[in-house]
Formats: sequence, structure tokens, C-alpha cells
Amino acid sequence: MRTFITMAAVLLLTSCSGILKPVEDTPSAQLGEGAVWHPEKEALLWVDIIEGRVFMYKPGEGMIQNVELGSMVGTVVPASGKYIAVAAQETGIFGLTSDGIPELIAEFPSSAGQNVRFNDGKCDPMGRLWVGTMHKEQIEGAADLFMLRDDTMIIKQPNVTISNGIVWDTNKNLMYYIDTPTQSVYAYDYDNETGEISNRREVIEVPKEKGSPDGMTIDSEGMLWIAHWGGNGVYRWNPETGELLDRIDVPAPNVTSCAFGGPDLSTLYITTARVGLTKEQLAEYPLSGSLFSIKTDFKGLEAYSFVE
Repeated sequence: MRTFITMAAVLLLTSCSGILKPVEDTPSAQLGEGAVWHPEKEALLWVDIIEGRVFMYKPGEGMIQNVELGSMVGTVVPASGKYIAVAAQETGIFGLTSDGIPELIAEFPSSAGQNVRFNDGKCDPMGRLWVGTMHKEQIEGAADLFMLRDDTMIIKQPNVTISNGIVWDTNKNLMYYIDTPTQSVYAYDYDNETGEISNRREVIEVPKEKGSPDGMTIDSEGMLWIAHWGGNGVYRWNPETGELLDRIDVPAPNVTSCAFGGPDLSTLYITTARVGLTKEQLAEYPLSGSLFSIKTDFKGLEAYSFVE
């Protein structure tokens, strides 16, 4: 695997014109995750996995949704039509109405096994939900990546460990995917009409000293922005060369997801976690669990919404 570290890799905030700061009046999460910009609502969605909450924040207005779902929730995606969002809970896939009422769309797949929960996921360009799982004890190979078609969960990538970030390229013919313990990002050839994936290959290898790859988003240039768990930052990678291009330092050890948002999709929102940190770590990084934002010199791609 080719991994090139250039001078750009050691320059911090080179691609950002703003200052990283916590987003005011947003809750601290035990395990913040799943950041995604809702294009219709012009608001950010994210979750607290452990507390089972879905949040929606609109710049200029503040928090407009804080919904407790009653069980662990792995991710949330925007939706149009009947629902404003779709969330992956322990018991299944649920659509959320404008009042925050969950309605079952698909049950948790029986094939997933015991002590397994949903983790990260996103919608593809056709509006199909892709969501992965993980065993609660992180047993190797005990998880899968699923695609929801109608009300059926179809396994697309079996035998993963911690299914995490997933995005599609600007041409809609490549899918990038992270299984965190592999320390890698994989590319697949992707058929937009059918949702078929093939030709899996490693395109980025993350050195362990930089943490482990977690959530991921993509910018308009096709570069990948990856939240590094244990890496104190969001890193910008070139999936064509494996090159590390840039890094945004975050005052939290465990950075979990990131998403471009705002009116021009140039503000990067970043979720973090506080669960599992020692008292000493929390004293050193008291903002762990916060939602952060920073104005960048890049633009993201509009997130795809769930289509029934």
C-alpha cells in the first residue's frame, strides 16, 4: 500500500479560513456520531449512540430537534417526503416524523446475530440506505454492511468488525468504505442503478500512530475527510494516491464523524466522544463529546436523502 507523507501533512489548518470552535447551545454527547447535513432543512443531523438520541441543529436558530429513541442509535440520514430523517436503532430502521415520532421501516436483520447493533451509515445517490453493524464486544468479523431495499436488509459486505464511514464519489461509480480495525479505506466499483459493488481494493492505509479511521465525508474535489478515533483530528486524504494532505486538530482524543454543511457546504462539522476517557483525559480534554465547526476553503457534496 502506498502512503505518501508530504509537507502538507504536517501543516495544521492549511485548508481552513476559520477557527475551530464548539457549536454553541448544542449538547455534549457520550458518543457523538453520524454527522450529516440535511439539504432540505438546512440543518445538521447527528446522534449520541449511547444515549439513543437524534439531534438537529440549524445555524442561526439553534437546536430544533432532540429526540430520545429509547435504545442505542448508530446513525441518522436525511429524508424527504413522509419523514424528515431515518435512524438506525438497535431494533431496526425507523423513520422520524416532523414531531420526532419514530415509525418502523425495517426490523433489525435476524442474520446479524446476538449482541450486535447498527453503527455508521449513509444513503447512496439513489436514496438507498447503507448501514453497517458491529458486535458490542467488537468481535472480529462478526458484523456486516447492509443495504436497505424496500423493507429488506441485504448483506453487501460480510465479515467486517466495526462498520464505519461510507461515501460515494462525485461520478457516482465508486464507493469508499471503512472497517475501522483494518486501518484502511477501501474502494469498490459501484453500479448506481443496481447498488452492486465489486472489485474491492485498499486505497488508504492509516498509520496507527494517527489513530483509527472512523466516520468520513467527501469534498467536491473527491478528497476524503476522515475522523480519526484516537487521532485528535480530522484528516484529509487523497484516495487516488493514498497521500495525507492535511489535518484539522480537534481538542478531543476520539473524533468520530464529520460533515460539510452551511449554505455553501464549506463549514465542516465534527462530532467527538467522551465515553471511555479517564478522569485525567477528561481534565485535559474537557470539550470531548462536543460538536465542533470550522470554516474551510473547500466545499462538500450535498448529502443524499432517504427515498422510500
